[in-house]
Amino acid sequence: MMNSFTDQLNRLIRVAYPPTRIVSLVPSQTELLFDLGLERKVVGVTKFCVHPAEKVKSVVKVGGTKNFRLDVIRSLQPDLIIGNKEENEQTGIEALQKEFPVWMSDIDSLEAAYRMMVAVGQLTDTEKAAQQLVFNIQRSFSSIQKRENQKVLYLIWRSPWMAAGKHTFIDSMLAQVGLQNVVSETRYPELTLSQIQQFQPDRILLSSEPFPFSATHAAELRGVLPATDIQLVDGEMFSWYGSRLVKSVDYFNGLEF
Repeated sequence: MMNSFTDQLNRLIRVAYPPTRIVSLVPSQTELLFDLGLERKVVGVTKFCVHPAEKVKSVVKVGGTKNFRLDVIRSLQPDLIIGNKEENEQTGIEALQKEFPVWMSDIDSLEAAYRMMVAVGQLTDTEKAAQQLVFNIQRSFSSIQKRENQKVLYLIWRSPWMAAGKHTFIDSMLAQVGLQNVVSETRYPELTLSQIQQFQPDRILLSSEPFPFSATHAAELRGVLPATDIQLVDGEMFSWYGSRLVKSVDYFNGLEF
C-alpha cells in the first residue's frame, strides 16, 4: 500500500507503507529509528551513525552524511530514505530523490525536533512509540535547571574557529538551559580569535563534535581569555535532536555552571 507524507521541507512523498528497507543519513535520526523498534528495517546508515553502538555495527555503511555513496544505497534498494536539510549535501539528496522516496527533516528548535519524531513515527508505523518518546522528553525538560545571565560562546570547529549562531538547534538548546548565545549571526559563522576576545563571554563551550576539541584547545583560549570559564562538553547532548534528548536534561543539570 502506498501512503503520502509531507516532510519538514513541505515536500510530498509517496512511500510503500509501512516501509521495510530504511536508509538513514543522519546519526541522531538513526538512533531514533532503533529506539522506535525498527532495527530490523534499517538497512543502511552513515559511518557517523554510532548509536546504538552494538546494533549499528552490523548495518551497511553508505558513506558520510555529506558524501554518501549512491551506488551502495542503490544496492540496498531502500523503500525509504531519511535525511536532514542541514546535515546532508543537497546535490546528493536531489540525486536520491530521483530514484527513492526521501523524507527530509529541518530542525532548529526543540519543538521542531518533537514534530520530527512524531512524523517519523507516522511514517514508519510507530506513532504510539514516538508520541510516548516525545512525552518523556517533554517531561524531562520540565525539570531543567535554568542558568541565568550567563553569556556563552559555543564553538564547533577550529581552523577556522566556528560557532553555533542563531537559528540552529544548538542555540535552541542553549536557550533551554537559560544561557545567552553571544553570537548574533545565523547558522555557523567563522570567527577570528580577536572576535572571540571581543565577545567577552562568561563561558566558552567546546563541543566534542564535529571537531574533537581537547584540553589543548581550551588552554589556547584561556591564554587570551583568562577570565572566561572554558569547558569541554558532549556535543551529542547539545546537537542530537532525536531520542538522545531523553538524556540531555540530566547532562545539562550536571554541568558546573
